Amino acid sequence: MTLVEQLCNENPRFRKLYEEHSIFEKQLNALDQKSLLSPEEEIERKKVQKLKLVGKDEMESILRAHRQ
Repeated sequence: MTLVEQLCNENPRFRKLYEEHSIFEKQLNALDQKSLLSPEEEIERKKVQKLKLVGKDEMESILRAHRQ
């Protein structure tokens, strides 16, 4: 079992972040499939990117803490 799998099973916060990360990734992929984004879609894309990055940073922090 990998550390990510272990944390998903044992740490509710990590599991929530991991699930959100997957959702954000799917949203970004859907937006990236469009050839032209409306101004609202551009704003949404930037918002999703930021949320995904914040979540990834927190997941990395949790991973670092468990590796020590």
